[in-house]
Amino acid sequence: MSFIRPEAKMALWRWREVLAAGFVLILGVSWINGPGGLLGWLGWLLVAVSAALAVIGIQRARFRMGAGGPGVVTVDEGQITYMGPLDGGIIATGEIERLALDPTSNPAHWVLDQPGQPAVHIPVNAEGAEALFDVFSSLPGLKTEQMLSELKGGSIHPVVIWERRPMRPPHARLH
Repeated sequence: MSFIRPEAKMALWRWREVLAAGFVLILGVSWINGPGGLLGWLGWLLVAVSAALAVIGIQRARFRMGAGGPGVVTVDEGQITYMGPLDGGIIATGEIERLALDPTSNPAHWVLDQPGQPAVHIPVNAEGAEALFDVFSSLPGLKTEQMLSELKGGSIHPVVIWERRPMRPPHARLH
């Protein structure tokens, strides 16, 4: 028997890194204001760590679009596997050429392109899709904040988030 409603539990789980940063911040401030000395210095270190953890946690929470969507995503050994009800695919993380967001689908889909393979379309709310944040943030030159704003932006057409080598004319902008 749970005393927490499922919706509240999901909201707390979505913001778990930010909550952990809050606890670390409280511990750091208590060490700064408490005994002082070496614990005071460690308290300042904990305050800095909590700030970094909060920034990362906010980005991760913004990326999580919930669960229960169609299909399952797994990221293992440098490989993204999507198994959906109608389609699926496998793509190597090091071979990703283009990352796009297609908001015209319901729900919105990440579109991952790899040379010589068909594009993999992954719903943003598929089970395990939150693991894609680490993969996407490791892409060289990807602007995480721009990706998150496009995810919440409500665009009416597919948007290219990142490309390894530009596949467009030099005068055309990416966004």
